[in-house]
Amino acid sequence: MDLSFGTELDDFRREVRSFVAEHWKPAAADSQSREERTRRFRELATAQGYLYRNVPRRYGGSEQPPDALRTEVIREEFVRARAPMENRKGAGVSLLVPTLLEWGTDWQKDRFIAPTLRGDLSWCQGYSEPNAGSDLASLRTRAELVADEWVITGQKIWTSYAFKADYMFILVRTEPQAPKHQGISYLLLNMRQPGITVRPLKQITGKSDFCEVFLDGARTPADWIVGARGEGWKVSKTTLRHERASNRGLDFQEARFRDLIRLAKETQRDGRAAIEDPEVRQRLATVEGSLASMRYSAYRQFSLDVGGEDAGLFPLLRKLYSSNIAAEMARIARDLLDEDFLIMPEQDDESAPGRSKWVHTYFTSLILAIAGGSSNIQRNIIAERGLGLPRDRTES
Repeated sequence: MDLSFGTELDDFRREVRSFVAEHWKPAAADSQSREERTRRFRELATAQGYLYRNVPRRYGGSEQPPDALRTEVIREEFVRARAPMENRKGAGVSLLVPTLLEWGTDWQKDRFIAPTLRGDLSWCQGYSEPNAGSDLASLRTRAELVADEWVITGQKIWTSYAFKADYMFILVRTEPQAPKHQGISYLLLNMRQPGITVRPLKQITGKSDFCEVFLDGARTPADWIVGARGEGWKVSKTTLRHERASNRGLDFQEARFRDLIRLAKETQRDGRAAIEDPEVRQRLATVEGSLASMRYSAYRQFSLDVGGEDAGLFPLLRKLYSSNIAAEMARIARDLLDEDFLIMPEQDDESAPGRSKWVHTYFTSLILAIAGGSSNIQRNIIAERGLGLPRDRTES
């Protein structure tokens, strides 16, 4: 197997590496804040053709021809230098922008894409409801067209960062008599208006990133619909495809594994480092093998992308496998911490110092089995569509 990129791309890699070394200085001692330096660097990198490559220049992107190999080289070099990639805060850049590029009208693209890329507009995703989570098409939030506005009534839940968002892209039922997959529309909605109540939900981690959103006569213009009326399910598939692709990737998992190895070396058991325990070493070796298989599976999917071949359900397999690995690493950390695991860290995020961050990591691993498509639903899709298994066991 030849994993090299070739002479031409080796030259391109040197070009990217030189650009990053010249323009990204994370510890620069100047008057600019990190946020300002990040914004400036992204502007330069976009002008150079490195960021937002699939977005036309008129909408704030660099409008580069599709090239999976060059995109991968850029990603590797930016990660190596810890330089900022695309702005991924909120759901706007990673989910809404690609959806608008595929389905939006020209005026929608002109109005929303560039300020979203810059971070001037923030978005949340109005999909799940109390009785429509995994079975999203069962949603009941309604929108009625009154004159030149949609009037929206209903409830959304598990809406990430809704309390910060300027806008929401929301699935609503506009054709109540149509079959459930055919009566849904995809709307854009201003969150700063009467008729919208946002209530943060406290999570097991202590954070309140998720919210429930109540809509009682909220309004949005008639032309703030993405795609045709009643075809929101088709539009939503684009968003969901990018949501699953944007989950934390292999680089994060491998970094977390290195942290786990460090924890095993620092933890003492019976007067020696826990990593010297054969059982601990076996569990760590199993995780390392799983990560290696994911790495080579990523190469396989990458090769399919480069060759223009459909990866089919392969991304779902990787997502499921990644969630399983994250859960096992969290369990190992839990067992290493022993009774220290019972102490909830004062800080409620993964930047908590030392061993305390692993408590948060464990709770987060439970979330990963749900976010971006729950593991059980992924298994059903893989079994039914990939392996051709029946939906239900046939009674003999």
